[in-house]
Amino acid sequence: MESLLQQLERFSEVLAVSRTAAVSAWGPAAVRRAVQWARYLRRAHGRLRAALEGRRRAGPRLGAWCGRDVVLSARLLGNRALGAAAHRCLLRLLFPGPAARLARLARRRAAVRLLLRGGPAEDAALRAQAELLRRRLRDGPAGGLLDGLWARAPRAAFLRATAAALLLDPAGPAPAELLRWLLGRADALAALCRALPAARLAALAARHPALRRAYLRQLARWGCRLRYDLPSGRWEAAAPAHVSWAELRGRFLSLARAPPPLKDAALAALEAWSARDGAFRVRGLSVWTDLLLALGPGAAARPAPAAPPRPTV
Repeated sequence: MESLLQQLERFSEVLAVSRTAAVSAWGPAAVRRAVQWARYLRRAHGRLRAALEGRRRAGPRLGAWCGRDVVLSARLLGNRALGAAAHRCLLRLLFPGPAARLARLARRRAAVRLLLRGGPAEDAALRAQAELLRRRLRDGPAGGLLDGLWARAPRAAFLRATAAALLLDPAGPAPAELLRWLLGRADALAALCRALPAARLAALAARHPALRRAYLRQLARWGCRLRYDLPSGRWEAAAPAHVSWAELRGRFLSLARAPPPLKDAALAALEAWSARDGAFRVRGLSVWTDLLLALGPGAAARPAPAAPPRPTV
């Protein structure tokens, strides 16, 4: 165990170097050793996972390893200082056979696709995905790249990377391109709103006003699909694929706990939609009124604001 921990600490130095110009001195042999070392440590981590439960001291150090082989590969692929021979060797290791020749035609795009294959949703790996995606967006037109990734990459991984990129630097040009693409793709936006945890979406909505408005419209569409079941006294989804009452309540609860202006915008929307339904404080008449009641007395006792656009299915 101690030997493995020492190897992890030594490899962290290699990982740090992989993002610097020092890799210009790496040849194919050095790249091969680094990738093989990373893969060995990943397999060792998998075998020792059960043993970590009883090791409080070692557990966090070993647990932090998860996904570092992905991070190493992404950094090397995206590092222009890596020499041509070393880069070809890396591609052969990552894309065996004919795939290596295709990957050489689009070095940076191959790096993005590698990152978006999937894998652990660990913080360091997500940050590496987001940074590489933003770098690729700065290199050329965003629409074709993002449409291609949306069509071919695992969507869960793509959506996580998209959210991370939007949170890294909200004012940068790459997030602006990413946000423009996302708001122009209704299917991608709906998938993002459905797949990400409520807290993550609240953070995105707080950073990007345009995304906040789009998120509230999506929540409105979900709410319109709920139907009140009188015998059970519950709101039920009209179809199994629709969002449930519990999920909708959880997402509005996350928004209601956020600081202004996000909290104010979410409550204002609920109050306006409730007012259009009559604002009767009786359960079962309006999903919006019931959501206000479920959020607590503080949320349901605010002055009525100007109404946003009426929610539609």
